[in-house]
Amino acid sequence: MNEATVRALLEQVRSGELAVDGAVERLRDLPFRDLGEAVLDSHRELRRGHPEVIYCAGKTVAQVRTILAALLEGDGDILATRATDEMAAAATDLSPAIRYNPVARTLALQRRERPLTETAIAIVTAGTSDLPVAEEAAETALLFGNRVERINDVGVAGLHRLLARLEVIRSARVAIVVAGMEGALASVVAGLVARPVIAVPTSVGYGANFGGLSALLAMLTSCAGGVGVVNIDNGFGAAYLASSINRL
Repeated sequence: MNEATVRALLEQVRSGELAVDGAVERLRDLPFRDLGEAVLDSHRELRRGHPEVIYCAGKTVAQVRTILAALLEGDGDILATRATDEMAAAATDLSPAIRYNPVARTLALQRRERPLTETAIAIVTAGTSDLPVAEEAAETALLFGNRVERINDVGVAGLHRLLARLEVIRSARVAIVVAGMEGALASVVAGLVARPVIAVPTSVGYGANFGGLSALLAMLTSCAGGVGVVNIDNGFGAAYLASSINRL
């Protein structure tokens, strides 16, 4: 349920096209729908502008299938993150239109046409190993209606690669910088562009990286201004925030 759906419903009642009882039936699942093991927040898009997103990690294939089946009964866009191949197979059985990105581990179904934003979100990765997190961010940003510019493998070990793509990053409204190892790329980008930078530490790195903790701490202690940091490997959270900035 979103603002456009509610407005259309009210217009149908006002015009006499839909009886009050019919409108009540359509609104019955507001503000949530209890599925037993899961409780869908069917009111979230009306409140926040984006629908509830399924976080698949820790869920069974059956649980993900049940939630997807319930979401497919509505008309909103659908996004699931951290999906497995088995979950993707169950999803496409429900609807062949659901698209699976195995790198991002996302399931996406866009059912409402919307123009992409004029301004873009730049998604910058330090290395190819950071692509799963960056692709999660890209899939999220695209489903939320944002134009996306991908700039991959431009880490500080070869800084000339980043300098060659600076104009693309500078033309974006906001930059998501995804980096593991020591996480230095976010500070470098923030020092070169007049744009908000959302830093995403990844768990990529050798032992002293501590599963992304060293990159997280480096980004949190960045000397460059205008850097916000999300949790380790949280491409979805970075894209949600970037979309909120880009669509202002």
